[in-house]
Amino acid sequence: MIKFFKKIKKEPANLKDVLARLKELEEFQEEILSKLNNSLQKVGIVRFNPFQENGGDQSFSVAVLDNSNNGFVITSHYGREANRVYAKPVSKGVSSYSLAKEEQEAIAQAMGQK
Repeated sequence: MIKFFKKIKKEPANLKDVLARLKELEEFQEEILSKLNNSLQKVGIVRFNPFQENGGDQSFSVAVLDNSNNGFVITSHYGREANRVYAKPVSKGVSSYSLAKEEQEAIAQAMGQK
């Protein structure tokens, strides 16, 4: 568990104590930044109609990626008779599974975010 606010029992008595506390804060900041880079933070979504018959764009692909473009893409094909959902892993912006055009668009959208 991350403690954002550590209680300091005593004030730093000298420069050596201040420098030690600054070093602790720098290490804590590096830990937070490392975790942030691995968190899922980029999202792209594409709505579409996979069937050329009547109906709206009720199907969708959603890509969710981290800072290194690792994550997943989920696609839902909505039809009158059934709804199918597919999930595919993404590593460095590509998947080992074949991707539909809409899935590629969702990944590209997510990767375009900064």
